[in-house]
Amino acid sequence: MALVTNPMVNRAEAHVSVPLIDVRGLRGGSASEVRRIADEIGNSAREIGFFRITGHGIDLALVESTYQMAERFFDLPDGVKRRYYIGLSSNHRGYVPFTEKGDYPDEVDRSYEAFDLGLDLPHDDPDYLAGNRVLGPNVWPDLAGFRQTVSAYYSQISALGRLVCSALELHLGLPSGTMTTNMTKPVSQLRLLHYVRKKALTDVNSVNMGAHTDYECLTLLHTRNPGLQVMTTGDQWIDVPVDPHVFVVNIGDMLEAWTNGLLRSTPHRVLNLSPERFSMPYFVAANHDTLIRPFPELVGRDEMPKYEPFKAGAHLESMLVRDFPYLKKLCLRDPSTASVRETITITNPFEKRMNRSSS
Repeated sequence: MALVTNPMVNRAEAHVSVPLIDVRGLRGGSASEVRRIADEIGNSAREIGFFRITGHGIDLALVESTYQMAERFFDLPDGVKRRYYIGLSSNHRGYVPFTEKGDYPDEVDRSYEAFDLGLDLPHDDPDYLAGNRVLGPNVWPDLAGFRQTVSAYYSQISALGRLVCSALELHLGLPSGTMTTNMTKPVSQLRLLHYVRKKALTDVNSVNMGAHTDYECLTLLHTRNPGLQVMTTGDQWIDVPVDPHVFVVNIGDMLEAWTNGLLRSTPHRVLNLSPERFSMPYFVAANHDTLIRPFPELVGRDEMPKYEPFKAGAHLESMLVRDFPYLKKLCLRDPSTASVRETITITNPFEKRMNRSSS
């Protein structure tokens, strides 16, 4: 996959911030209001690749209830949590223990556990039965209210993701549905994350989750704890403000390629600022077999596409193999995955812009 980094306008780093956009007008506003908001979103996606939204329509009481469910699960004894270990699932769903570490070079102080979910499909889903590792039913812990609460949150946050994608279609001058019609059975994921700073660690500026880009189209994240940082176009790290009334949105790899580099998949990381931190990123993705290649409308008449085509599911799966030791082991043991073994040592081309010496 070829990557051409966007040429970006230089500006004084001291003035770079993550924009705040009120999106309530996207639902039922006038055509001019919808257009104005869509352009605010699109311009932020072009310039920094991160923005914050208010007026999002997500029930904040449901957000808090989902946090509580995550806290209740992560508070269970380790032996109970490991009954739902993701390595026991057939489609990458379930509990990710502290020991399941990814390969981020600067992640020297990584200490977090997670619970991974996706679109909850029935057990007789044909893609799941065919062995698709990123589609199928969720793993649900035996915890009162967990499934109902988390499912309700997934429904609301996924609808918000589609709304933002629709706004970007408008901003980019694409026909309505250009993106969202490819999101009818997406490989979108919800991660419940529990960061814990090691007791012996005194450097609060150390990195818990290393610098990376997100693999999908968009990420929607509620914030109530500090620690998230974004890399600017000048290779400097800035803090994302914490406001429990807003959601943070960032562009991912698939959308950067889809838009021929007009929108920016931005590296970001998480610092060890708090002894304990909970997070719930939702990753908006396309359908598994969607071919991600620059939309023809966004490629100039005499211009060649800047990105080679790739399938949404294949890109996600290759990154998961890179980041999850249990998947690497499966690939090494299974002779039918010889072609997949090459992904074990790959790097994500969208992360090449990172300058890890930045501070």
